[in-house]
Amino acid sequence: MFYKPDSSNYRELLSGVSMKPLSHGENSMLCEFRLKRGAIIPTHQHPQEQTGYLVRGILRFFGDEGEITVEAGCSWNFKGGVVHGAEALDDSVVIEVFSPLRPEYLP
Repeated sequence: MFYKPDSSNYRELLSGVSMKPLSHGENSMLCEFRLKRGAIIPTHQHPQEQTGYLVRGILRFFGDEGEITVEAGCSWNFKGGVVHGAEALDDSVVIEVFSPLRPEYLP
């Protein structure tokens, strides 16, 4: 599967949080998230491992692993089952990989 830039096909997951899957295989998927300043992703957990990279903006993460504020260029990893949430302190763009797939994020 190949991905070419396209500004359409974003789905709003929560107020101020939109995403679209970029590509996926049998065991992993790559997604882009756009968060507006002030958007909050409440604490949650899922069985998938989640690795992310902040392209633009500032995020505050909170949950089982404590609290940290990250800026563009930072990356992270949450093992499956770890409780985590985030707040956008600025308009932000995030790229994340989930393994295994999150079926609810498939196109």
